[in-house]
Amino acid sequence: MSEVKRYSLCAIDELQEPGSKGFELDRGGETLSLFVVRRDNMVHGYINSCPHTGVPLEWVPDQFLDLDGSFIECATHGALFTIKEGKCVSGPCAGDSLQPVRLDVDDGVVYLLGE
Repeated sequence: MSEVKRYSLCAIDELQEPGSKGFELDRGGETLSLFVVRRDNMVHGYINSCPHTGVPLEWVPDQFLDLDGSFIECATHGALFTIKEGKCVSGPCAGDSLQPVRLDVDDGVVYLLGE
């Protein structure tokens, strides 16, 4: 059984409510592009890759949400994804989902959990 590693991403207070933030994390020679979203005092994380084309999702750095902060929005073609499940509800990849990452919030810090 492998040990679960924790990678510190940011303080929870660095995320607006609702808000999002992107990260490039070096995990021993492998770069992982991901983002986290805070909404309704919950934090959700996903790989930063659209299931339709594989491109990064953000409009500008750290901007992954639509204008009213209700959905994750792909900047390339406007697909909308639910924040809680990452499921595409509108756009060319409807029915597909973003790839989730495991997060933990401990003592006010958001961590990525990995191996």
